Parts: sequence; structure tokens; C-alpha cells
Amino acid sequence: MCTKMVQVLWGCFLLWNVYISSAWTTHPGIKARATQRALDYGVQAGMEMIEQMAKERSIPDLKGSESLEFLKVDYVNYNFSNIKINAFSFPNTSLAFVPGVGIKALTNHGTANISTNWEVKSPLFQDSGGADLFLSGVYFAGILTLTRNDLGQPNLELQDCHAQVSHAHVSFSGELSVLYNSFAEPMEKPILKNLNEMLCPIITGEVEALNANLSMLEVLTKIDNYTLLDYSLMSSPEITENYIDLNLKGAFYPLENLADPPFSPVPFELPERSDSMLYIGISEYFFKSASFAHFAAGAFNVTLSTKEIAEIYILSQPFMVRIMATEPPVISLLPGNFTLDIPASIILLTQSENSTAETIVSMDFVASTSVGLVILGQRLICSLSLNRFRLSLPESNRNNIEVLRFENILSSILHFGVLPLANAKLQQGFPLPSPHKISFVNSDIEVLEHFLLISTDLKYETPLKRQPSFYGWEGLNLINGQWMDKSVP
Repeated sequence: MCTKMVQVLWGCFLLWNVYISSAWTTHPGIKARATQRALDYGVQAGMEMIEQMAKERSIPDLKGSESLEFLKVDYVNYNFSNIKINAFSFPNTSLAFVPGVGIKALTNHGTANISTNWEVKSPLFQDSGGADLFLSGVYFAGILTLTRNDLGQPNLELQDCHAQVSHAHVSFSGELSVLYNSFAEPMEKPILKNLNEMLCPIITGEVEALNANLSMLEVLTKIDNYTLLDYSLMSSPEITENYIDLNLKGAFYPLENLADPPFSPVPFELPERSDSMLYIGISEYFFKSASFAHFAAGAFNVTLSTKEIAEIYILSQPFMVRIMATEPPVISLLPGNFTLDIPASIILLTQSENSTAETIVSMDFVASTSVGLVILGQRLICSLSLNRFRLSLPESNRNNIEVLRFENILSSILHFGVLPLANAKLQQGFPLPSPHKISFVNSDIEVLEHFLLISTDLKYETPLKRQPSFYGWEGLNLINGQWMDKSVP
């Protein structure tokens, strides 16, 4: 009986752990929302991308065999090779959200000018030359679905592909062009038939190639010498009539420990806005996990060696300062106010060439800083400014002359040593999630209740190469590099 009771209790304990673990990862650390304005701009940018791809793309040869009854020829084998798209136009193209499904792409009344080499063979003759092919009435409709695979990577598929070219006109060039052009019309029908059979497989292949690259994305990335960042999708994107939402985990981990931090993300909702193309919500949890992970990895320990402060305060010799965070810095995001409070201890040591360092004084303090924010390109740049600091002393000792003198020294160390060092690191900023080769313009940052809201438009900068990625999260760096053994003049 006792054994069975132990088994039941052990089972309940395991279930409770599973429940707690799932509760901690229910809510995302980052939310990204693309609006209809982003899709409308995507049409414009997409045309530029497709134009570049069309110039570089190798199009398969078009081969076939047809009988020419009007010439009493049983069959003619033809081959169109070196096919190049010289120009195209898709004046009626749109992208629209399909709630709960994906994004519908639609284009009609498109045209394209194509140049090609041709070769024909029959029992009676064979010849080769060049030709121009004009296509009109180009139509395409399909739905792009974006889901999440088991590794938290995005998965892209094309569904319900319908593609058709209504008209094709061939114009041959060469010595016998007049003759060939006289019977070009009968050849246009098989060309059109073969072309229409090829379109959806070609488009589907392009989407599959893009998805293959997406499936190679590393969703757990080393950020610096201390931490990793998990930006995996927590669920498949949520699609409404007006936007698509991506929920990313947005959690930092120490390099040596991938356990979730001992606090859970607080749910937050992006405001119902549509004036910008993209909205990014960065939760307090994201910053707290960064603070906890860097603290756990020992990134907040600073050693400074200084002569100037010793001279200013008439100290007998240069000294070293060691500042160590005693707890993870406390993050607070309230409307219009982003603060970082750093509980720490400070140790002043003598610095002598011929003797070991000796402690002059050691004391705990809390430094309260405000966090300034600005977006440069695709990066969020943070900077710290000291609001105040307070020593951990009994009230009766606060007016002591030595204490006041020590406060002045600490103030100088923070202002002229620690904060410039921290801000130099923070100036590297961290990239924001965005499509490859897309930069942010007309950006705005708001500090709201427990999360940061970035509202921005997008700008396509350079031709897109065939290496899609979450360009943007590699190298994210809130506090980058080793702080130990740094010195200031």
C-alpha cells in the first residue's frame, strides 16, 4: 500500500513539473505583426526581387514535337533554349490575408517579353535561329501558408496554385524569318500548352527552395561569450483579415545552462493599429531573461584601474575598483519609463607595484539607471544614464564625512568608468527581427506596460540573394564581450 502511494505521489510530482514548465513557456517574449500595409509594400518590393531573379534565373528548355498539317509534315521536333526574360509587367497584383490560412497572391493581365534560341528538325528540313516570344494574359493565384515545424522554424508551402498564360506570339529572326513567321501561329498553341504545364511546378519549386533554406535556420544562436538566444516560433503564425502575428520565444540562456529562467513571461497584447507596416513587441521577460542569463554567466563583474580619481580625491596611491552585481539587474518597463536597477557590491583595493592588493573598503549599493532607446538601421541601440545610487548603510551613518567622501568617489567611478564602458558595449545594439535586406524607416519606440513597442515601415535596400534568414538575430548583443581587466585612464 505504501509503495503504491509513493508511486502515485511521484506521478503527481512529474505532472506538476510538466504543468509548471508548460506554463512558463506559454507566452512569447517577442511578438511581430505585419499589417496589410506591409503586404502592399511587399508587392512593390517583390516585383524588384522577381525582376532581379528573372535576370539571373536559368529557365529550362522548352521541347516538343508537333505535326504541321498545313505543310503536310508528319512531325516537327522543336527546342527553345537559352530562354531569357527581358521584361515583364504585372499591373494587377495583390497580396491579402486569408484568416486562419495564409496569404493569397493574385496577379492577372500580366505580360512578358522573352528571347530564345530555337531549333527545329523534321524529315524534310532542319534549321535554327533566334526568336522573341511575347506573352500576355498572364494569371496566377495561390495561397502561401506559413506554419511552425517541430524545431520552431518557419515552414512555407504553396497551396492551390493556378497559373495560366492566355496568349503567346512568336516572332522569328534570321534569313528565313519571313517564311517561319508565316506559320508561327500554329506553333504558338503547343508552346502555350507546354508553358502552362510548366508554370505551377516552377513556382512551387521556387517556394520549396525558399522553404529548404528556412528549415536550416538556427533558432538557438550564440549571442556573445556568455549567452544564447532562443527566437524559435512558439506556435504557427496567427492570421486575421488585417495582419499576421508571429510569436517568438525571445529568451536568453547562459551558454552552459539551457534551463528556463526562474520566472514566467507575462502575457501582453499588441495594440490594434494599422498605420505602420510592422509592429514588434519586446516584452519585459525578454530583457529580464537577458539580465538573468548574463548575471548567471558572470558578465556583470567589472574591474577598473584608475589614477585620476585617486588624484582628484587626494588618495595616497592609485587603486583598483571591483564592482560585482549581487543579483540580476532589475528591469522595469512602465508607460514612458524604462529603468534598470543594478544591485552590486564595490571593493576598493590599493594598487601597488611591490605588494599584493589590499582592500580599502567594501560596500553594497544599488544604482538606478534610465534606459534610452533609438533605432539605427535594423538595430535597437540602448544607453544607460545614472539617475541615483544608494549605499546599503544604516541611516545613522549616512551623514558621516567618510561615507560622503566615499559616495563622491563611487559617483565618479560610475559616471566616468562603469557607465561609459557599459554604453560603449550597448552602442553595438542588437538587430531586430526583419526580412532579409529590409531596413526600418519611419520608426518609433514606445515604452508601454511591461513591453516595448516598435512601430516601423520597411524599405527594400538591395537585390535579395537566395539566402533567406532571420537576418537580424545573429550577433544580438545587449552586453557583449569581457568586462574584466578593462581599464580607463
